[in-house]
Parts: sequence; C-alpha cells; structure tokens
Amino acid sequence: MKLFYAATSPYVRKVMACAIARGIEGRIELIPTQPQQNPPDLLAANPLAKVPCLVTDDGVGLFDSPVICEYLDSIGDAMEMFPTKPGARWRALRLQALADGILDAALIRRGELPKPLDEGRVALVERQRAAMARALDVLEREVPHKTLDIGSITVACALGYLDFRFAAEPWREGRPNLAAWYAAMLLNPCLANTVPPPA
Repeated sequence: MKLFYAATSPYVRKVMACAIARGIEGRIELIPTQPQQNPPDLLAANPLAKVPCLVTDDGVGLFDSPVICEYLDSIGDAMEMFPTKPGARWRALRLQALADGILDAALIRRGELPKPLDEGRVALVERQRAAMARALDVLEREVPHKTLDIGSITVACALGYLDFRFAAEPWREGRPNLAAWYAAMLLNPCLANTVPPPA
C-alpha cells in the first residue's frame, strides 16, 4: 500500500494512528506530497488532489480519511477500529463526525485568516470558531470513551491539531474533563508516535 501524505495534516495523522493501532503501519509506503502542486501520481489516485490518499495493493485509490481508516480496519486481526455492535458503532461514528467537523472548521479558519477580513469573511471565520467551541463543549460534557476506536482517535487528532495550529486559543480552559482525557490518550503509542512536527 502507498499513502500520499503531508506530515502536518490531521487527517493523515488519523490514518496513521489507525494503522499503528492495528499493527500494519509497516505495510504502508509513505509518499511525501504537496497536494497544492497537483502532482500527477496523486491526481491519478485521487482526482480531488487531497491527502491522505491510500493506494491499495490492487491499485485502487481510496480517500478521504474515514474511508481509508475503514479500509485499514479490514486488514489484519487487531481489535476493530469501527465497532460492529450498534451502540458502540454509532457512538464511535458520532465522535468521528464531531471531531472531523472541528477539523473542517479549523482548516477553513486557517485558510481565511491571512486574507483581507471583510465583513463576509469575518462572519465566516466567526461561524467556524463558534462551531469549534460548541463541539468542544459537547466533548467536555460527554467525555469520549477511553476505548481506542475511530471516534476516540479522531477526537484526539482534532485536539492535537488545535494545539498545533491554534495554540493562542487554549481549548483546555474551562474543559478540565476533556483535557484530562486527552492527556491520557496521548500515552497510547498510536497517538504519541504521530504528533505533528513543530510548526
């Protein structure tokens, strides 16, 4: 398998954390990629020109991170990242969607802030900031489970991205339960070994 990746992408971190948790990271060849340059190999595998993109051993390009993670969950016999029992499954998928939403909003903000902040852009940035804050408040009230699955991994990757790109907005303030959960999660090798490089 080949993974087109960028070291600072939180979605790539999520994929690699799942691969490590399942013990199959050694089967993945990492291809450093700058998607904004539209490299031909990436475009051939993913017409959206985004990372992460996994090319399977059969030559199929898979994207985006939820699809790739579910594919990795079908390889090997480690504990499943996508639970099959309904209660656990919907809880994990809900957490994944909530955390991916935090990341989506964070990336929109990061992309808009360097631009001239006219009234419309200010409103867009504020809407994304508010969505992030509401989602973090939900996570504080409903602290994720400690079980390592797609939900808890995605939440941890989202919080790590906030530390990485939004350090001036400390999310831990007023959220002691979530902060304690995150500190405990970082002890897991799949998260400890995928921390992004210094900004």
